[in-house]
Amino acid sequence: MDSKQKEGTRVPCSEPKLCANNCGFWGNAATKNLCSKCYKDFCLNQQRFAMSVVETTTTTHSYNADGAPASAQDDAARAEIVAAEQPKAVNRCGGCNKKVGLSTGFKCRCGVTFCGSHRYPESHGCTFDFKAAGREAIARANTVVKADKVERF
Repeated sequence: MDSKQKEGTRVPCSEPKLCANNCGFWGNAATKNLCSKCYKDFCLNQQRFAMSVVETTTTTHSYNADGAPASAQDDAARAEIVAAEQPKAVNRCGGCNKKVGLSTGFKCRCGVTFCGSHRYPESHGCTFDFKAAGREAIARANTVVKADKVERF
C-alpha cells in the first residue's frame, strides 16, 4: 500500500511535443510549442514585420510643383542615393590600413577596427572614455536605495 501512495502523489509530467513547425525537434509550451531555433526565427520575423510596419507608416508622399504625384523614377533615384550613403563594412586597420579579417580584426569601443598590434587603446590613441563608461556601468548596476526617514514620537 505504501508504494501505491507514492505513485498517487507524483505529479504527471506533460508529454513532450514535437515542434509546431515540424522540424523534428522537441517543442516547449513556453515557446508556443516551437523548438529553440524556430522560436528564435519566429521572434526575428515578428521584429522585422514590426519594423516594416513602422517604415510604411512613416513614408511621405512626394508631389511635383504642379501638385501631381512624383514619378517612380524619382523614388528609385532616391533609393539608390540612400543605398550609396550607407557605409560598407570596413575590413582594414584604422592605424596601419592593414587588411583584417573576422578573427584578426578587433573592434574598439571607439567604433574603429584594428589589427593585433593596434588593438589596445594606448597604441591607437583611443578617444573613448573608459573611466566614465565604467562609472556609468557601476551606477546602473548598483542603484542607490534610500530609506524613508523614521518618525519618532
